[in-house]
Amino acid sequence: MQQVLTADYVVIGAGATTMAFVDTLLTETDASVIIVDRHHRPGGHWNDAYPFVRLHSPACFYGVNSAPLGQNRTDQTGLNRGNLELASGAEIVAYFDDVMRHRFLPSGRVTFLPRHDYADGVATSLLTGETLRLIARKKLVDGTYAQTETPATHPPRFDLTAGVRCIPPGDLVRLDHAPGDFVIIGGGKTAIDAVLYLLENGTNPDRILWVRPRDAWLINRRNLQPLPDFAEPCIGGSVAEMEAARDATSVEDLFLRLEATGEMFRIDPAITPTMYHCATVSEHEITELRRVKRVVRQGRVRRIEPGKLVLDHGDIATAAGAIHVNCTSRGVPARGADPIFQPAKIVLQFVHSCWPCFSGALIGWLEANRPDDATRNHLAQPVPMVEVPLDWLCSKLLEERTTSAWESEPDLLAWKEAARVERFSSLWSWAETSGNPTLAALIDRFMAAYGPALKRIGTLYRDAGGGSDNHSPCPGFGIDRRKKGGFHVRH
Repeated sequence: MQQVLTADYVVIGAGATTMAFVDTLLTETDASVIIVDRHHRPGGHWNDAYPFVRLHSPACFYGVNSAPLGQNRTDQTGLNRGNLELASGAEIVAYFDDVMRHRFLPSGRVTFLPRHDYADGVATSLLTGETLRLIARKKLVDGTYAQTETPATHPPRFDLTAGVRCIPPGDLVRLDHAPGDFVIIGGGKTAIDAVLYLLENGTNPDRILWVRPRDAWLINRRNLQPLPDFAEPCIGGSVAEMEAARDATSVEDLFLRLEATGEMFRIDPAITPTMYHCATVSEHEITELRRVKRVVRQGRVRRIEPGKLVLDHGDIATAAGAIHVNCTSRGVPARGADPIFQPAKIVLQFVHSCWPCFSGALIGWLEANRPDDATRNHLAQPVPMVEVPLDWLCSKLLEERTTSAWESEPDLLAWKEAARVERFSSLWSWAETSGNPTLAALIDRFMAAYGPALKRIGTLYRDAGGGSDNHSPCPGFGIDRRKKGGFHVRH
């Protein structure tokens, strides 16, 4: 007879968003939880990531609310020097494993089923084949909606012929001989990380051929440092962002203004990026990336043959013995939004653009502290994953709609300001009472710019073709108020 396990919540996935959700649920309720995951330990895609991966943003606001990640140190060496520390992939996996073993399981309210697949209410062991029927007394929680694709788990989308060596970026740490060239394929953060790994380890940039079908706008990490020592660049970045939006004449002009104020970077100043995925870099990293001059922009790779790349718009010769590094996985795929709170189900999604841990924690808090799904959905409207520059505008409009709803929820605002996975609200509150005249002036500038900026963002979005029908991710918005600064203007 098939064994049956019952809990208040059955949670599918043990990635960052679901771990943050469960952590908050354990704090706010006495609920029991079953967590099912295909990996052998919690951490989601971090278990599959390449060994040299690091967080893109400071560790101080990543993870779960109840446990700090990192020590709020400032990096003194390396390409992130001068900024708050970035946790490595190994640190993040160890962190989530520690949260599971020393926080979740000892509570007596969590059952963890690693190395299990889930379908139609049944968990199947990937090791033994045995099955368990799982019953959620309250809700099934789908933590797979924003599942991250990595090169280690998703094969190339191009053809390989015999004699070609193509590896995922993680295999760079296992090479036992120097190839003729490194051919980096992809224009996103994975490709950036692979190039930086090679350069930091002494590779001559002339030996790197970078196939970059699209360039990306990249966020300046310096402006995402939510601790008092960095209050001026962090709050100043919010001011620059809103003043640029207020004065912009088009989406392209907006990003040029963001670049001019130091909010955004692009690797090649001669190329207008068409991609925006919330990736962050430091000034030192941008300087390094610009050392690579052999950049191919002839569309996507269709086939790799010995000595040749076949692309959308032509062929490129490659050096004999070149190693091709596939960095073309999609990360978090862009897809439409579903309601987060559904009958007998929660679909975990971003509530703030590209901010998984805060989103998971907030959804857990609303599940525990609001009486019905209509109220919860009003306070947690999903923000789709960004893909192109126009999505920057959409995300601002959606975030404004949600955070406006929070203004009449004092307990939610108090929780948010105290949340470790948020940090920006508490930074702004500190700045307002610090007596620092520079910060006071920045806050005044922000207050003056915010309302006009949001109106202008709405106009730019409509003019660029967004929000014109009910299928748009941002239909029916309308913003006509000034608003106090806070987390919602920062990532």
